[in-house]
Amino acid sequence: MLDGLGMIWSVPDARFEAGLSCARVWAKEHAGSLAAPARASVGGYAIGTRLAELRAAAQVPAGEPGALAPERRRALEEIDPFWCPTWPITWQRTYSVARMWWLESDGRVDWAALPEETVLEGEQLGRWVVAQRGSFPGLESDQQDLLTALGIEPDPELVAAKQAVEAKPKTSRADRFAQGLAALAAFAGREGHVRVPRPHKEPLEITVAGPGGEESTEVVHVGLGAWLNNQKARRAKLTPGQLAQLA
Repeated sequence: MLDGLGMIWSVPDARFEAGLSCARVWAKEHAGSLAAPARASVGGYAIGTRLAELRAAAQVPAGEPGALAPERRRALEEIDPFWCPTWPITWQRTYSVARMWWLESDGRVDWAALPEETVLEGEQLGRWVVAQRGSFPGLESDQQDLLTALGIEPDPELVAAKQAVEAKPKTSRADRFAQGLAALAAFAGREGHVRVPRPHKEPLEITVAGPGGEESTEVVHVGLGAWLNNQKARRAKLTPGQLAQLA
């Protein structure tokens, strides 16, 4: 298009430059981060929405319609190298809050002593820190480097606990049905009816196999009321055998 002086300009380019200017302002106020919330704005400009659009464009393969031009990607990376991370932007957003606090505290933050209920800038920072210290080995190397730079390190006990949970075999849908049925039978045998209150949890002994094949017994609390309501709601999807067992 031609402006009043006969200069050629592009509406998309002008829109990108406007957004880039607002992105610089946002980053300057947020320790260099562009992990802005969706509702974020700068001087009335919806910078959160615009950055989300640009991240979506960055996922489109080069050369295809809607793909982000390399020069635009570079311009954004000059502001924040992690403006479009390979991990969830919500992770990056909470990290940016942690980094801002770390900078304001001159690096004197005892992350291990941070109460789990700590909330900062609307982010569940305490829970997030605990989660990172427990899942550290499974994070991408760049994430690990970012955390280490703030002094957030893995907690061996949390890591071991998370790995133990992940090592437990997953319960199949058939097994969950069998557990629910056994819990219902126990409830009916004790109470003489199957009018189970929705919040009720029925204790049930089950046999579990250890990593070496050894078996042990543990007690699980089956959410029987919710389970029974679910079976009623999905009656049409149950097999004839399952319906017969319930009957």
